[in-house]
Amino acid sequence: MSIHATFALGCFWCPDAQFSSLPGVIRTRVGYSGGTKPASPTYKNLGNHSECVQIDFDPQRITYRELLKAFWSWHDPLSQYGEGQYASAIFYHTDEQRLEAEESKRERERHYARPLQTRIDKIKDFTRAEEYHQK
Repeated sequence: MSIHATFALGCFWCPDAQFSSLPGVIRTRVGYSGGTKPASPTYKNLGNHSECVQIDFDPQRITYRELLKAFWSWHDPLSQYGEGQYASAIFYHTDEQRLEAEESKRERERHYARPLQTRIDKIKDFTRAEEYHQK
């Protein structure tokens, strides 16, 4: 059984490779999420969506909390990219993921002098990126 996790942490190529190397991660794919326009984003017409990586993982081998730990360590959550292409965001799939994401953000904020720019939003749509972006 696999579960989804979706994160935006800058350009999607590096996180795709990093997450896919973790034991318990079954597969990754890169794409776009978090925006409202256009309805079908592409790399050349991203609109207000962010690049993100979607992960299928085995919760018996790696936990969502461990994925969150990797998420925080692999990018700068203070980045001012806001809601753009390289935004920092956690897109939760379940209420349990939302609670874990919020808790992990609170824990992480204790280490910084200013607020983290990371958004925590319910996943609405995930548009798979063009095939040439997939590994």
